[in-house]
Amino acid sequence: MKAVFVLLDSLNRHMLGAYGGTRIPTPNFDRLAARSTTFDRHYVGSLPCMPARRDMLTGRLTFLHRSWGPLEPFDNAFPEILSRQKKTYSHLITDHFHYWEDGGATYHNRYDSYEFVRGQEGDRWKAMVQPHWERLRETYHARQFSEEPRSYFRQNMVNREFIREEKDFPSVRCFAEGFEFLDRNRDADNWFLQIETFDPHEPFTAPERFKAPFDTGWKGPVRDWPRYGRVDELPEECEELRANYYAVVSMCDHLLGQLLDYFDEHDLWKDTALVVTSDHGFLLGEHDFWAKNRMNLYEEVAHIPLFLHDPRHPERAGTRSGALTQSIDIAATFLDLFGAEPPPENEGFSLSGMADGTERRKGALFGYFGGAVNVTDGQHTYHRFPEDLSKQALYQYTLVPTHIFSPFTPAELADIELSPPLSFTKGASLLKVPVIDRSPMYNNYGPGSLLESETRLYDLATDPGQDAPLDDPKLETAMTELMSGLMQANGAPPEAFTRLGLDIPAGVT
Repeated sequence: MKAVFVLLDSLNRHMLGAYGGTRIPTPNFDRLAARSTTFDRHYVGSLPCMPARRDMLTGRLTFLHRSWGPLEPFDNAFPEILSRQKKTYSHLITDHFHYWEDGGATYHNRYDSYEFVRGQEGDRWKAMVQPHWERLRETYHARQFSEEPRSYFRQNMVNREFIREEKDFPSVRCFAEGFEFLDRNRDADNWFLQIETFDPHEPFTAPERFKAPFDTGWKGPVRDWPRYGRVDELPEECEELRANYYAVVSMCDHLLGQLLDYFDEHDLWKDTALVVTSDHGFLLGEHDFWAKNRMNLYEEVAHIPLFLHDPRHPERAGTRSGALTQSIDIAATFLDLFGAEPPPENEGFSLSGMADGTERRKGALFGYFGGAVNVTDGQHTYHRFPEDLSKQALYQYTLVPTHIFSPFTPAELADIELSPPLSFTKGASLLKVPVIDRSPMYNNYGPGSLLESETRLYDLATDPGQDAPLDDPKLETAMTELMSGLMQANGAPPEAFTRLGLDIPAGVT
């Protein structure tokens, strides 16, 4: 068996033709759908970026006990399991620079080898001590300009000074590295290749030829990086921001097309699996919001695309699956493809076993650490918040106390306790760290960042846009019971229940 995993960031399911999207032509995603099983009810797990990747690698939800952080000593990373059980060679190609920050520094070493492509967003890539500030101030919109040292905005402006031609764009270079791997290894057997690009994550930067079809007539400074929060821009500015997102999705579609061409040319379809998905979606003004992290986990963010080509089942080309799936199924899928056994802590199911629509779960949990706990049964979504986000009892359980950019602060660690093992930590005790409002994560991707905190219930069949929350106590009780049962199965700590006003189930200690 051989396998290619294409992981995109912030790719909106509803923009793709395979899911009914019409705003952006996506002919190569259409080609992929004709060659694979398209999953119609695929959901996120833990969010945002690195928590989502921890879920994918380990096959476990992590947001109920931990925010953005590294893989832990007790985690099971599927590339290592493949190596240990099947001697499968794994290679990671990525421009997702969060892997090299404090909060992601244990991920890339789980692969046999890796290639880091530089230059996305705030990647500390090129050094320019004294940029030409006046020119840059004229070039970039004020909301994405900064002279502040170590700011993402400043570093991004510097990086873009060195990304001039199409071949320079990090996502283009990621796929080029992927083709180099395939040229060298496609005739070998027993390998796993992950091609992962930060696009179409903001800033929405693409070569001009991809932007041209969506030209808005904008004459102002570069405007391709929306804020995380409520929409307050003028209509023409909103259109420019959206147009730049469309351009990056078009570029991703083009790069996917190159990979499909390679599969066609070398007939890889007969012996090479292909999985294509995203970590989450991105709001482009829907519900009057930009981006993610700050608001309720609407369908545009939580309901994501997924395609699977399993060479063991060529008859499934062009089929669709209505099974309820989520990101934690990625690990189980690759273990299944290579005939490896999942560890006891795994919560996911092989997507291949659900490609025919076989239902393996009654519900799917998803969320941000410190925010709502969300659950879907495939028809309804229920988003349950604590009564008061500022007063909830909240702890991080970890053995590697780092945030996205930094270690935990001494103030955070001042009142830590040693927690007994949780059900999935293989007997390891944990640091139990109280969440305080001075934590670096609190106002960035934690409780202090949320602009919505109202518990809501939606019926996706009658209200797919989630515009009209239901008042249905009987249904809410059923969804609450589903949520509580899934939390218990996940090994959630006791305060994960009490912060939501839920009874602690028997056996949770």
